[in-house]
Amino acid sequence: MPVEITIRGVPQAVRDELAARAALRGQSLEEFLRGELERKASRPTISTWLEVVRNRKARTQTRVSPSEILRDRDADRT
Repeated sequence: MPVEITIRGVPQAVRDELAARAALRGQSLEEFLRGELERKASRPTISTWLEVVRNRKARTQTRVSPSEILRDRDADRT
């Protein structure tokens, strides 16, 4: 069930920028903000993501050296 959210004290310049971004997408400000909030809520926080990565690393006991990372990165550039 949808709920109403009110945000007070948003600077006019911020509101105008968000409205302009909405207009570029052919959306109302409400549609644009709803989509942004849904996108934000669907992604894990940085701390949650880091915890998942640390747990995976601890389980697999793998380590990639900086030189291996740079070698593989540079291999794609040739």
